[in-house]
Parts: sequence; C-alpha cells; structure tokens
Amino acid sequence: MTDGPLFDTRPVLTHAAALSMLENGAAKATEIGQPQCLVVVDASGEVVASLRMSGAKYLSLISATAKARTAASTGAATGGMPDEFAAKLAAATGNAVTNLPGGMPVKLDGQIAGAVGVGSGSGEQDIAVATAMLASVGADEIA
Repeated sequence: MTDGPLFDTRPVLTHAAALSMLENGAAKATEIGQPQCLVVVDASGEVVASLRMSGAKYLSLISATAKARTAASTGAATGGMPDEFAAKLAAATGNAVTNLPGGMPVKLDGQIAGAVGVGSGSGEQDIAVATAMLASVGADEIA
C-alpha cells in the first residue's frame, strides 16, 4: 500500500514547446554570431529535440546533451558545482553529469518539466542561448 499520490502531476513538455525552444535558441545564437548545439530533454532526461546549427562544433552536441540531462536531474543550472565535487561526480556517472555552464532546468511554477542544454560557444554565450530557450515557453527564471 502506498501513502503517496498515484499519479504525477508535473507539467510535460510537448513537441511544440521543444520546437519553440529550439527556434528561439537558434535565433539568439544567430543574433550573437555563435552557432550552437541545442538540446531539450524531458524531466527524466530523455532527449525530446535537438539541433546542431550549421557551423556549430559537432562534439558539442554531446556536452549539450550532458548539460541538459544534468540540469533535469539536479533541478539547477549547470556550472555552479565546486570543481573537486564536479570532477568526482563526472567520474562516478561515466561523464553523464557535467559542470560546464549552459544547462538549465525548464521549471513551470517551480515544477521541473525538463531541461535545455547549449554548447559550442563560451559559457556566457551558452547561458544566453539557454535563457532565450526558456523564455520562449514562459519558464521560471533561473537564478
């Protein structure tokens, strides 16, 4: 017998939301002149949509995916872990968790619906594009 709820009531990302985030992110990346790899994952970390813009570094798609999955798993933006802890966590998870900046959770009214990950630019550029992706769906601002 369970004492908890039987159904999950978290918001769920639709493909329309994912496409909107990719479009807004690509527009921001074009505006700042830095082609990017953009990834959207659901709350469980599964990829819903991704885009490697023309000119983006192809290996950055791997790091962008890790950033999105890390943000979905932790519920926080990537890039803020102490270096020693981040290295140990990366080793313990087979590099599935990363501390590189550019991953942000998609939260709606404080509930995680998924996350985005951006890679191929500087950390500041990746964060700017990720922030634009979140804004396209009215997600909570990430501090």
